[in-house]
Amino acid sequence: MNRPCRIAVVVPKYGLVGGAEGFAAALTERLSLDNPAFEIHVFANRWQQDTETAERIFFHHVPIISFPRFLKTISFAFFAERAIAKIGFDVVHSHDRIFRPDIYTMHGLPHRVWAKEIRKKRRLSLFDLSTAWVEKRMVNDGFCRYFLAVSHLTRDIFLKEYPVDPTSAPLIYPGIDPAAVNARRPDADRREIRWKYGLPPTAPLIIFVSMNFDIKGLDPLLVGLGKLKQLHPEQPFHLMVVGRDNLPKYGEEARKVGVSDHVTFAGEVSREDIDDIYAAGDLYAMLSKFDTFGMVVLEAMAKGLPVVISGNVGAKDLVREGVNGFIIENTRDAENVARVLYNALQEDILAPMSTAARQTALEYTWERSARQVADIYRKIIDRKTPK
Repeated sequence: MNRPCRIAVVVPKYGLVGGAEGFAAALTERLSLDNPAFEIHVFANRWQQDTETAERIFFHHVPIISFPRFLKTISFAFFAERAIAKIGFDVVHSHDRIFRPDIYTMHGLPHRVWAKEIRKKRRLSLFDLSTAWVEKRMVNDGFCRYFLAVSHLTRDIFLKEYPVDPTSAPLIYPGIDPAAVNARRPDADRREIRWKYGLPPTAPLIIFVSMNFDIKGLDPLLVGLGKLKQLHPEQPFHLMVVGRDNLPKYGEEARKVGVSDHVTFAGEVSREDIDDIYAAGDLYAMLSKFDTFGMVVLEAMAKGLPVVISGNVGAKDLVREGVNGFIIENTRDAENVARVLYNALQEDILAPMSTAARQTALEYTWERSARQVADIYRKIIDRKTPK
């Protein structure tokens, strides 16, 4: 093949927020840096382009019909594939449900499972039915060669719903920029950050970051902290909640369980401020109902925060119990939550776990993820190239 290998990357929103959008952008930009033989085109409805990649990545607008809502997934899939067909590509890598990709990265659960088992819907809406239909067609028509899972948790549920060949569903974990892995800030800096937010200067600081407090498990965390206060009243701690949600509701919940004096609700903050908050913290906690991976877990580790997460967080693949964090399988057991948090907050445990958390983050870089994905691209190209 004399011309560059053309790669189509498909995602509704590219680089605008976290999750799938941030994953797709970070991975694609790393692929473009490390593989000059790839000509990468992004097909998205909205995007935020890094100026450093403007000459390497080409963007194409894909319309979405948002009303009525059930057309949203179908319309994006239809218009994306029509735009891709006009140019022609060697590999089509989608981060969302479309009809005929070569590769699909599963950033979420099969939609039927998500709606019925996580969201607990009794009846599926037209949007749910149409989204599940596009997904089922994508999986069952036999065109998609690889289904990339971001965690064992996601992979296992996907394979239970769709009994495809397990070898077609490899694990490709998200990554982190090595430059984001920081040494512990001096104590003076940590005190200054805490003073800025009105936090206690010395109490072990637990960080919680989310835009959906219910799904990310703030309720069981508050209840567990309330139980911790009852069982170990001598143990100092403070929780900082970062993100936008129903703050009055959760403020009242903190009051009911007796920890309102131990909780600060910071609201939504900038990326720079989040980095400072991580730097001032000692532990990251997220007892999610479900997370396909949970990029924030890796981000917290990069700042030296050991993690306490539920067994429903895909990032548990990276957690070594008692070394860089803890996993709580039953978050409804308040005494167990309290016990784990108490153990994690002990000074002689926090220090070595902090070092181990940073080391874990260094092992999972975007360069590593991009290398794995590039190998899959080449396998597809080789398979398609006439011998």
